[in-house]
Amino acid sequence: MHWTTHLEGGPKRVNHAAVAVGQYVYSFGGYCTGDNYGLLKPIDCHILDTETLRWKLNTTSCDLQKLCDPSQQRLESEVPFQRYGHTAVANGDMVYIWGGRNDIYADNTLYCFDTSAGDWTDRPPVTGNIPGARDGHTAVAIADKMYIFGGYEELTERFSNDIYCLDLQTYVWSYVKASGTPPSWRDFHSAVAYGNRMYVFGGRSDRSGPNHSQQELYCNVIMYFDVATNAWVTPDTRGLRPTGRRSHSSFVYSDNIYVFGGYNGVDRVHYNDLYKFDPKTSQWSLMEVHGRRRPCARRRQCCCVVADRLYLFGGTSPYLMQQMVGPSPPYYSHIDLGLRDHSDLFILDFNSGWDGMGSKESEDCPLLCLHFTSNRFLSSYKEWDVKEDDMKGCLRGGEGREREAYSVKGGREPSLKTLSILVAIEKELISKDLPKNIQLEIEMMTKDNAITRISPNMG
Repeated sequence: MHWTTHLEGGPKRVNHAAVAVGQYVYSFGGYCTGDNYGLLKPIDCHILDTETLRWKLNTTSCDLQKLCDPSQQRLESEVPFQRYGHTAVANGDMVYIWGGRNDIYADNTLYCFDTSAGDWTDRPPVTGNIPGARDGHTAVAIADKMYIFGGYEELTERFSNDIYCLDLQTYVWSYVKASGTPPSWRDFHSAVAYGNRMYVFGGRSDRSGPNHSQQELYCNVIMYFDVATNAWVTPDTRGLRPTGRRSHSSFVYSDNIYVFGGYNGVDRVHYNDLYKFDPKTSQWSLMEVHGRRRPCARRRQCCCVVADRLYLFGGTSPYLMQQMVGPSPPYYSHIDLGLRDHSDLFILDFNSGWDGMGSKESEDCPLLCLHFTSNRFLSSYKEWDVKEDDMKGCLRGGEGREREAYSVKGGREPSLKTLSILVAIEKELISKDLPKNIQLEIEMMTKDNAITRISPNMG
């Protein structure tokens, strides 16, 4: 695993919701410091093309005037109002937005975005036991059903640990009577779907149970809800568990669950660590991930997986941590640093090598490596050479030992192509003699977006 790309100028968002459909990442709404969230303005949708790494703002043909007109009821439009703390799940080409709030109130209306049409559909006609408005909950899609868990309910002003299920074929809501011991009441936890299970980790709880007394608790026990048996299960885990946290990200890749970043309000620490949980063995592992273009510690970001890459964007972190690569130091808990919202994009490459490459890529890699070595592009990495008998391997030292700076404990090694491109970018040795598609890939990995104006000021 290797952080390969860092671009700026994307949508500056916090507590947004995003999903991947095909080669595109769809990001809906979110909070940005300095914006007015007391207005009923329509939610925005930004779309990332993971092949070109370009963001664009989606424009819809829906009637947005109703939503912006104060004389109209707020639920008359099929377009949700701008919000944060909501969820988005993909089911086929459809993305379902639920919950969240602005600065005035929370919402419990279901909205649907058709990615094939690039437009909002009519609001689904939901019936049944509709959950109350909330934010900070989670949602997953399993077998044409959407399950939501937890969050902070607006009407009761309490944390929740209930499960509701929405049938995405009939649009009927139901309250799930679950057996077993559920997770404690919480918000801003994470949840992912794995098989017939919804795995829940972290979040902010309270010593008063469902009540918000500002005596925060942070659980680091992973649990899952089995949709086949309607039962909560707490697996007996092994290994080093992550510290309890909220506003982190969880995602699934290659049958493993990963947890990135987040914030612990008791210790007042932001994180940028990456943990792996194996559902088959219940083993936790702290991953050793490399790359100089790694994200600083943060919370409230979004993470989406497309093919063998993770796309991480947005979130917020203390000002003085913008150039730090580790968790915030303990003494930060005594300093009010203020937070800065991010407009960045980071890519984590899981690719293990040339296996699965197309014929064009496999042809370009040896050309790229020969070009680098013949022009001493790798001179800064002394004792490195390319093993002719192992072109599928990584760059190795003179004694065949993997260079420590690029070894990945418990993970996959980046491909020779990726390492070579990273060296070219780092040394600014981009040559017209390289294959055209390699030149294009380098340009995409280094050219910032222009959705958000880059500014040193907050917001």
